Amino acid sequence: MDDGVAYEPVSVKDVLAEMKDTAELLIDLSYSAVLLGSDDIAEVVLDLEAKMNVLHLRARMSLLMAARNPEDAEALAPVLGVVGAAGKISDAAGDIAKIVLEDIGLPEAMRAALPEAIETLVRATVAEDSAYAGRTLGDLNLETETGVRVIAIRRDDEWLLNPDAETTIEAGDVALLRGPVDGLEDVYTAVTGQTYETPEPPTDESDDLERAVDSIVLMKNMSELAVDLAYGSVLFDSEAVAEEVMELEAEVDALQSRFEAWTLRSASRVDDPISLRGLVHLGRSTEVISDAALEISEGVLMGIGTHPVVAAAVEESDEVIVRVSVAAGSGLAGATLGEAAVKTETGMRVIAVRHAGRESQRTGREGGDWVISPTAVTEIEAGDVLIAKGTRTGASRFSELAGASGSGASD
Repeated sequence: MDDGVAYEPVSVKDVLAEMKDTAELLIDLSYSAVLLGSDDIAEVVLDLEAKMNVLHLRARMSLLMAARNPEDAEALAPVLGVVGAAGKISDAAGDIAKIVLEDIGLPEAMRAALPEAIETLVRATVAEDSAYAGRTLGDLNLETETGVRVIAIRRDDEWLLNPDAETTIEAGDVALLRGPVDGLEDVYTAVTGQTYETPEPPTDESDDLERAVDSIVLMKNMSELAVDLAYGSVLFDSEAVAEEVMELEAEVDALQSRFEAWTLRSASRVDDPISLRGLVHLGRSTEVISDAALEISEGVLMGIGTHPVVAAAVEESDEVIVRVSVAAGSGLAGATLGEAAVKTETGMRVIAVRHAGRESQRTGREGGDWVISPTAVTEIEAGDVLIAKGTRTGASRFSELAGASGSGASD
């Protein structure tokens, strides 16, 4: 295997953690490339996709070497599913990047709509007099304090991917920022010295095209949420959370069908129908991401359980997923997520809530169904279970706010 990838002993846990982080970064960067029309970001996506292919092979080799009997094979089968799913996310991100690199075409309405997704993506150049210049990300503690994450930095034509607490921000750096609009506006101003302005959508698009674009944005949000919940279901070995992933995947499939119909109908009403090709590619790739999320959860759904190595990998990834029970008298009990200022106080994003004392409509069990993508007006009561994603520092603050320590208990 002179020109291939030779087997070498590696930590499966470390490889899985790196694949999870890389897959999530690929989603961010691929949509950033489309939003910004950036060839250089799209090239970074393809480089990361090639890196992911190597990680994929090494993980499969190590898992095959570890299976010595039928019991091992049964326990490791879901791990192979997680590995394969991360690879599919990588391939989908690469296809999204090619929309930019191959000039496939994309209506301007799409680029105007993407910033309206749950979390905004924006590029910001660090000004000479920026208060952030010369400081490390650890010192700034941006994600915990504002909810805004620096997903990549370009410096002297080189990209620094997944910058960590030790990374120093320098004047002239181009940073890719991701976060909620309210936090991002302040960070963008501090970085650039300018006011962040939301792109105005074109006013001459057809109703069908507007529906198609809205569907893509919703599919993107739901697919990313499905991936987060899928890793959460694996980490907590939760069949109930895995079932929510299955519901999201089905919803994305339904949206995909309506999206295709609206796109085809709008083709006769736009000046340049060829510009819709990129929209079709984007829809197809986004749907693949939701399919991959379901594959991550398949072992849990089939009752095989979670292999400890997968849970350990999720725990050690860059963005952690935590689960807490809200204690009586805590800062969350009796308040809405907005009133408790969870995002600004902790930097954590609550991705799911299960209300206590309510019977599930689907299973009849006490505890109720999961509320997916809760909003600022979602009310929280003592005994509710919350799943959130963010930094380790934010996770500690989040647990303190809930008045409980993180729990890995199953449903």
